[in-house]
Amino acid sequence: MQRLMIADGSDVVRKVGKRILSEIGFLVAEAASADEAMSRCETDLPAILIVDAGLEGALGLIQNVRALPNGKGVRIFYCVIEADLKKMMLGKRAGANDFLLKPFDRKILTAVFGAFVVAPA
Repeated sequence: MQRLMIADGSDVVRKVGKRILSEIGFLVAEAASADEAMSRCETDLPAILIVDAGLEGALGLIQNVRALPNGKGVRIFYCVIEADLKKMMLGKRAGANDFLLKPFDRKILTAVFGAFVVAPA
């Protein structure tokens, strides 16, 4: 089962994301702050990291994860509320692979992350 982490200050966003992504086959961890996410990444690096652009220290978190051993292999999604090109470019420069628009729902998460689910052997 692939590990995925949601770093978002909103309990509701984390819980909804965790429920949907767990149902499609991910082992989901949650972090309410950039510091908590970084601490968890240092001990158990996820395959996929979803980082809310509104999280204090979000860009630093992305850069720090990239600097970890094997950090370049993490697929990082930067969550934005609207298609704000300036904010998206900051995320890309920090090391994000892709973007997600919030609020997300089951249809969006299943479409985006369904391709990353690894079938059990």
